[in-house]
Amino acid sequence: MASSLLALSSSNSLLSSATQPRLPLRHRFRCNVVEPLKFHNGKPYFPLLTNDPAFPTFLSPNSHFQSDPNKNDTRLRIFSGTANPALAQEIACYMGLELGKIKIKRFADGEIYVQLQESVRGCDVYLVQPTCPPANENLMELLIMIDACRRASAKNITAVIPYFGYARADRKTQGRESIAAKLVANLITEAGANRVLACDLHSGQSMGYFDIPVDHVYGQPVILDYLASKTICSDDLVVVSPDVGGVARARAFAKKLSDAPLAIVDKRRQGHNVAEVMNLIGDVKGKVAVMVDDMIDTAGTIAKGAALLHQEGAREVYACSTHAVFSPPAIERLSSGLFQEVIITNTIPVLEQNYFPQLTVLSVANLLGETIWRVHDDCSGGFEPYSTLGID
Repeated sequence: MASSLLALSSSNSLLSSATQPRLPLRHRFRCNVVEPLKFHNGKPYFPLLTNDPAFPTFLSPNSHFQSDPNKNDTRLRIFSGTANPALAQEIACYMGLELGKIKIKRFADGEIYVQLQESVRGCDVYLVQPTCPPANENLMELLIMIDACRRASAKNITAVIPYFGYARADRKTQGRESIAAKLVANLITEAGANRVLACDLHSGQSMGYFDIPVDHVYGQPVILDYLASKTICSDDLVVVSPDVGGVARARAFAKKLSDAPLAIVDKRRQGHNVAEVMNLIGDVKGKVAVMVDDMIDTAGTIAKGAALLHQEGAREVYACSTHAVFSPPAIERLSSGLFQEVIITNTIPVLEQNYFPQLTVLSVANLLGETIWRVHDDCSGGFEPYSTLGID
């Protein structure tokens, strides 16, 4: 008899069934924490509309502060930019802390003003700011935040970048092209950052562009936890890489999905954000195909790949991605009926109008929060359930 994916969830018992409806992302909640909280890997992310101090059941105590009566007496500070304040709030809740007070505004001419509203002298400061669209605005805001912390005499400044923009410009594919990923790495370093914490970089070599330590964590455990809760027979699974460049990522994903078989979509790109599917390597007939990629931008690659999988006889197609860039016309392609479910994380905030019935958003707050603790405590990420954190 085929083994079930629930074998995977034996070490990841952090899931509970999600019955809450999706709510608009513009609604936020502030955590006045009485007891420390913990977000669970693989739990779908739903912002809260209520100010009720009773928190949902998927929050549980965090071990870091259980025996510490002076939990607010810490030299660790977390500040959020304007790119993804909801994720920063979740991270702070997981850690049992409050977000630091910071003033960020735009002048009439578009210039950005940043002022810290509390002292960070001698503190270990973490700035949560993905460089998601609008990439240039959010990147410049991050640089100014780093500069403000440096001039305020922070001891260490860590740029927490859940989504690293410009990561795709990591090499020269044609003559006279720029390598923008290296340029952005230099800007962050020169601004005064001492360390970078990034999630699912587009390519591993981007870590080498920084002249400061980089902690690279993966959103893979979050998605794996969620898939483990589904009653899909492991013999029916096949993991699909939407292009040849993502084979290593898909292979690692397949190994943790009960060592599922691997298939590869061979595509020929004719231009930026334009993809053409040519053929399929592997067998998907009668199987549940799980397509794995680091990001979904215009969804051209993954949508054409899904269409090919259906032509080759796949029973169901799931799309899994850490970063939901969702540039037009991604929503139309993803909601066209090709996918049984589109599973993403909240490294990039999803606009309310971009929700569709097949979309599931998982939270990476505890993954990033746990990594921040281990960096702050000079610990390694080498034991379960965080063995893939990538902290040496």
